[in-house]
Amino acid sequence: MPMDAAQIERLIKEGLPDAQVVIEDLRGDGDHYAAHVISAAFRGKTRVQQHQMVYQALRGNMGDALHALALQTSVPEDA
Repeated sequence: MPMDAAQIERLIKEGLPDAQVVIEDLRGDGDHYAAHVISAAFRGKTRVQQHQMVYQALRGNMGDALHALALQTSVPEDA
């Protein structure tokens, strides 16, 4: 069963509590999403490490309930 955007956002925020998450359903099919995740936890991490952190937060749903996720990660702007 496909995941909806709210489930994806909830899992990411559970794994990265400070995260700002924007999810977009790319095809309207519940299978192909884009996510922009901003978290201070990414500071000092490589892009690969940041993406691994998001995948870990998704608790193994990547490739199963969640078919495709175009992922963009960043740290918050320093104010």
